[in-house]
Parts: sequence; C-alpha cells; structure tokens
Amino acid sequence: MAAAQAGDARAYDLLLRDCLPLLRAIARRRIADRHEAEDAVQDTLLTIHRMLATYDPTRPARPWIAAIAERRCVDRLRRRGRGAGREASIDDHAESLAAPPGATGEDRVAARQLREAVADLPESQRTALRLAKLEDLPLAEAAARSGLSIGALKVATHRALKTLRRRFGVED
Repeated sequence: MAAAQAGDARAYDLLLRDCLPLLRAIARRRIADRHEAEDAVQDTLLTIHRMLATYDPTRPARPWIAAIAERRCVDRLRRRGRGAGREASIDDHAESLAAPPGATGEDRVAARQLREAVADLPESQRTALRLAKLEDLPLAEAAARSGLSIGALKVATHRALKTLRRRFGVED
C-alpha cells in the first residue's frame, strides 16, 4: 500500500488486483443484482484511487478498503431506493465457494464438488446456509429474511452442514 501511495504503478496494479475478491464479496453480499454489484466494485476502485493519498500506512489496509466498499454499496442502494428488496441465490456466492487463485486441479475439483453438493441441498437448507454462513448475517436478520424462526434457521443450517460433512466423509 505504501509503495502504491508513493506512485509505484506496479504496486498500485497489484493492490487493486489483490483487493478485487474482497470488493466483489462485499458488493455481492450487499447487492443482489450482479451488474449493479459490479458497478459498486468499480465505484469503489475509483474511490480508492481518489482517496489513496488519505490512507494512513500505519493502519491495516483491508479495513480501510472494506469500509470504502461498504459505503459505495450503501450509496448505490440508496440511489436505487429501499423498496427493491434483497433476494440472492446460492449462485451469487459462487466466488465464496470457488477454489482460490492458483489452486491445484484437485482444489478446483473439490470446489466444484462443494458447489454441486450445496446445490443438491433442499431449498430451506440452502437458504439457511447462504444467509447464516455465506452472508454471515445475524441470526435474527437471517431468520427474518428466510421467513423461518431463529430455531428453525439453526436447525436448517445444522442439517445442511451435517449433510455436507457426511457427503464429504468429514466427522463431526
């Protein structure tokens, strides 16, 4: 980050490339529409560019970048209006379930198998898993969005994780 602030173009490019997965994860968690989420990512990149000189290099960069992304998403949602609702499918979290960059072929196969296993879950379990684990929402909010009670949401999430563990031979 300090090198990017000092004008090192290569460091700046690397910084932007490295923060893209974080920015996309934040935008997709906050904004259901993929195109609008990608626009929020672009807004965030522009804001980072404009505000780079204000970054304090004695502090961690990730929270600074994440805060900018959160604010750009909120700005975009405000402009769009509050009535649009937030409906997302498990496909919106494909990046969270994908193999990391540079992963081996075996890792990519495992990531694909995980995506398929999640897709095979009953809808209520998929929804509970998405809200409680992938979006990491507070239980009350996840329950409200899913239309389930907090207890039912916990049970559905537990069953989803148990099914996935069993499918992949992982002991509890």
